[in-house]
Formats: sequence, C-alpha cells, structure tokens
Amino acid sequence: MYLWIKALHLIAIITWFAAMFYLPRLFVYHAMARDKGDQQAIDYFLIMERKLYRGIMLPSMIAVLGFGIWLLALAPVWMSQGWMHLKLLLVALLVGYHHVCLAYLKKFAAGRCDKSHVFFRWFNEAPVIALLIIVVLAVVKPF
Repeated sequence: MYLWIKALHLIAIITWFAAMFYLPRLFVYHAMARDKGDQQAIDYFLIMERKLYRGIMLPSMIAVLGFGIWLLALAPVWMSQGWMHLKLLLVALLVGYHHVCLAYLKKFAAGRCDKSHVFFRWFNEAPVIALLIIVVLAVVKPF
C-alpha cells in the first residue's frame, strides 16, 4: 500500500509543480498584454489563469499534502530525519508561494496588479529552486 500512495504522491507533485511553473509564466504574458493594452489577450489570460489554478494547481496541492501526510503516518520514522524537516519547511514555503499566486491571480482579475513581466520572470524561478533542493533531499537524504 505504501508504494501506491507514494506513486500517487509523486504524480500529484508533478502536476502541482507543472501548474506552479506555468501560472507565473501566464502572469508574465498577462503583464505584457496589460502593458500593451490588449484587452482581448487580458481576458484570455484571466480565463486560463483561473482554470489552471482551480482545476489543476489547487487540487494537486491538496493531493500532495494529503498523500504526504498519509506517507508520514505510515512511516513516522522519517520525522526523526533532519532532511525531512528541511523538506517539510520547503513544502510549507511552497504552500505559501501557492497562495501568493492566488493573490496575484486576484489582483490581475481586479485590474490592480502593477508588477512587471520582469518581476514575474524572477518570481517563476522560486519553485524551480525548491524542487531541486527537495529532490536532492528526498533522494540523497544528506542528514
């Protein structure tokens, strides 16, 4: 049973990260369309952002957390490992990032987001860095 839950956890991780990589990229294009005054593109990005967040990103995050907690309940020994503590801290930061994405989504929808496309290009890099560290921690288990 543990391996099935682990497989589902990994699938959820992949979909969550795919959404966390893509939504800020949509924000880049949205900000560029806003700067050009292209209302048709803005309307299109609003729909895409909302559907990506509600249809993929949010359910994936819930699945990642649910399956992760389930795995820890089945193998609580992992909680005595230092690498797991750091991994869980990074997951908590990613949950925060997820909610910041929602805040930007709402600001764009209200026409109040003043961040530049350059800001969102940098903003898009945070989950990449977290993913690299998390994978190394989970595979290498350095401490």
